[in-house]
Amino acid sequence: MLSARSLFQEILDNDESFRLFCSIAASGEAQGGWENARIAALVPPGERGLAPKIARHGADEDKHGRIFHALIKKRGLRPVEVPPDTDYTMLLERHGIGLPHEKLRANRPLTVPDVVTYLAHSRVTEQRASEQMELLRKHFADDPDIGRAVRMISQDEDNHLAYCHEELLRFAHAGHGRTIQRTLRECALAEIRVYRDVSLAVMSHMGRILGWSKARSATLAAGIHAVYAYERLAGWRRMVRLAMPERRGALDGPPATAPEFA
Repeated sequence: MLSARSLFQEILDNDESFRLFCSIAASGEAQGGWENARIAALVPPGERGLAPKIARHGADEDKHGRIFHALIKKRGLRPVEVPPDTDYTMLLERHGIGLPHEKLRANRPLTVPDVVTYLAHSRVTEQRASEQMELLRKHFADDPDIGRAVRMISQDEDNHLAYCHEELLRFAHAGHGRTIQRTLRECALAEIRVYRDVSLAVMSHMGRILGWSKARSATLAAGIHAVYAYERLAGWRRMVRLAMPERRGALDGPPATAPEFA
């Protein structure tokens, strides 16, 4: 029977698919770490109080990248080059979502609208990350090899999502509500397309590694397209809602250190 658990288990049990999975995840986390670090350094003077939280966000992402690399190393493997069609963060940038890297590489302070754009982009992508890690936590929280990593990363992603809600609501109350809702909608509709394309690409690469039949690959592709159809119709709305989180100040304080996976 084809299920999320059996699919992930098959990927995790094979060294080649496992290291591709972890390499893709590590690359995306490292990219997110760099982006947040640059944004923290360029926050406009009137919003410098945000800088430590953005820096914490970036440090968490860097930590996640190190965790995925450690999981690869623990198996005696080496990371692999990430196929361009699976590079979620770079594909989002090419679709104009978030702040362009040209702006982040410059040494000019960002504007408040830039910060709102960053937070809206993060709110959408962290929704996806939180849901993905929740799924892994549901099935693999007690796994002796990856359980501890899954629990830590999942908690961090939940904190990131809570922080985005709290800060966007603060900006909405300051008069940026219409801009926030417009940006959230644009980001969400673009993200679900990129997520569909990346999911298809990842499953294609995994299928070649694991020797899936054409019928199984077609079934998985149909499922990905069905998820996209639902998200395009109504599911994207969950990515644009804002509500004050139960945990306030989720990114206050320093990040937790990455555990050892020797």
